[in-house]
Amino acid sequence: MNSSNPVLGKAFGQQNGQGNGRGFASMGSVLTPDNLEETYNAPAASSLRTGRMTMDDVVARSGMLFGISIVVGAAAWYLNLGGGALLVGFVGGLITALVGVFSKKVRPAVYQAYAVCQGLVLGIISKTYELFYDGIVQQAIVATVAAFVGMLFLYKSGRLRATPKFTRMLLGAALGYLVLAVGSLISSFFGVGNGMGLYGLSGFGPLLAIAGVAIASFFLILDFDQIEEGVRAGVPQEESWRAGFGLLMTMVWLYLEVLRLLAILRGNND
Repeated sequence: MNSSNPVLGKAFGQQNGQGNGRGFASMGSVLTPDNLEETYNAPAASSLRTGRMTMDDVVARSGMLFGISIVVGAAAWYLNLGGGALLVGFVGGLITALVGVFSKKVRPAVYQAYAVCQGLVLGIISKTYELFYDGIVQQAIVATVAAFVGMLFLYKSGRLRATPKFTRMLLGAALGYLVLAVGSLISSFFGVGNGMGLYGLSGFGPLLAIAGVAIASFFLILDFDQIEEGVRAGVPQEESWRAGFGLLMTMVWLYLEVLRLLAILRGNND
């Protein structure tokens, strides 16, 4: 089944059914009595030998992209960068995200540039939130990691799967959330919502924030499903860059939603 994740689905769903037959056709010439033992004792084929993506490739590329964002974010925090750098991060992140999502080719440089831009944004925004709510960034990081681990456990245990019904419901919820978030943002410009910021309408802020965290978390299920499908289908090794890019986009979204939810909850308690 093809996931609706715009980053991963484009590449990983294209490889199903490829390569069937050639491998089985050649087995007769490989597994003969003379070289059966040699074949059995040979090391397992890696992505370097097969040219196909493995889970290790995804972990490595994802770790590289996440590492870039973390290092840049830490530098932005330490250097106390301001609005100019934040604008560069936002604009650069938007441009690289659009290029990365809609490009048919795998573009590692674009994905790394996206990681740099998101590092700038996350570092500056996190520092700003920390100035108002001491300790909130640490709480947000712990909650984000916990959500990731929880979704991974639910997926691997089979409790949650990216079925067609699940995918349709999640995309519908995401669309509804986007409409409400944009509407509340517009309303805040007209003085509606008592200063609730992005979530505008008074009383709906915490509910919208909780919905944002839940939807972003469930989008991880689509990411996991598409990555696993890509490995099964034997997509090219370079697609691991796209997989890491998709995971980074979801995790950035999730972290920002968690950070915003914590700020709303702590603001209401002050």
